[in-house]
Amino acid sequence: MKYKSGKFFIENISAAKIAKKFGTPLYCYSKGFLNKNIDIFKKNFKSIKPLICFSIKANNNLEILKIIKKNNLGADVVSKGELMTSLKAGISPNKIVFSGVGKTSEEISFAIDKNIFLINAESENEIKLIENISKNKKKCTKVGIRFNPNVDALTNTKISTGRNVDKFGVDSKILTKIVNQYKYSKYLDIKCLSVHIGSQITNYKPYTKMINQVDRLLKKVKFKFDYIDFGGGMGIQYKKNSQKLNYKKYNRSINIFLKKNKVKIIFEPGRSIIGNTGVLLTKVIYIKESKNRKFVILDAAMNDLIRPALYNAYHNIIPIQKNKKIIKKIHNFVGPVCETSDQFLTVGSYNKLKENDILAICDVGAYGSVLSSNYNLRTRPSEVIVDKSKIKLAKKRQSILDII
Repeated sequence: MKYKSGKFFIENISAAKIAKKFGTPLYCYSKGFLNKNIDIFKKNFKSIKPLICFSIKANNNLEILKIIKKNNLGADVVSKGELMTSLKAGISPNKIVFSGVGKTSEEISFAIDKNIFLINAESENEIKLIENISKNKKKCTKVGIRFNPNVDALTNTKISTGRNVDKFGVDSKILTKIVNQYKYSKYLDIKCLSVHIGSQITNYKPYTKMINQVDRLLKKVKFKFDYIDFGGGMGIQYKKNSQKLNYKKYNRSINIFLKKNKVKIIFEPGRSIIGNTGVLLTKVIYIKESKNRKFVILDAAMNDLIRPALYNAYHNIIPIQKNKKIIKKIHNFVGPVCETSDQFLTVGSYNKLKENDILAICDVGAYGSVLSSNYNLRTRPSEVIVDKSKIKLAKKRQSILDII
């Protein structure tokens, strides 16, 4: 994704041409960027040779998942729907990990029937339920146990998952109890110790603390796990000069750990794979002047992209056609939903705009479309994948009749 002669292109196709054909708001993904990100992730951990399970919660578009499958990645799922979508995309059950704190008996039963690789249990009650369902089916189910290491991921508190105040996993005492109680079960095969401390992590130090906590736990529990699932959470640069995760130092910490512990590693990346591959094309409906600012009212709203409203998240907004005229006045980029929180970005100056101009909201590949809704009875946007000079409709735009 780049400018050519002042025009914004997604691979070999101008954003203007895409918007004209499919309308706005419109999610656009670059297949080339996605493949490149997967290659980079694999190279970052080449010495470890992990099982990479893409986090479906980040982006569950079926056509995206087919690309994930072609790159030989597995899937990390947190619901029956995500599991079904992963299987529909062709991802092997042998590469699917089922995580999440609130799996229902129906979901557990379905996962066991599909012979997936691993179910990560998050409580004593859940592991007991998995055993009971397995017993009724006369099967032995491979399970992991999620450990809460009480590590602050130094990220947004709403997406921090590894502190003792967070709902995820169990502490070392309870985990040891679970292992001792179920290690000889005929219906459970404890294969994995799982840990995941948060999302959008750009500082490697919390990962080092997490690894050290896991190392201490392994010495205490005295049980041979085949796998350690270190989760995901690797962040991306939403702002140009923001902190970037040091993969070399993270990789080094894991290699030190592996010298002491002969296990295989699982990763569950989502944002780091898909985040920067997508933009949301949106049209300027009105430009509303006030005393000290311009309100740029877009046809995209918080129901299309809720991250700024939900997390106060930053997404850069760029014009698909550059011009040299800069207006030095505060610009508020907002949507049409009847809430003050329905805004995307505020800047001190911006390119001169007019109504019907098309803009691109950047880095929306992760937690963009998946968090969209029909709030205000607004329809969800289309999604397309650009592959060099080809465009594939990956999800059709809803109509009003679809939702009323």
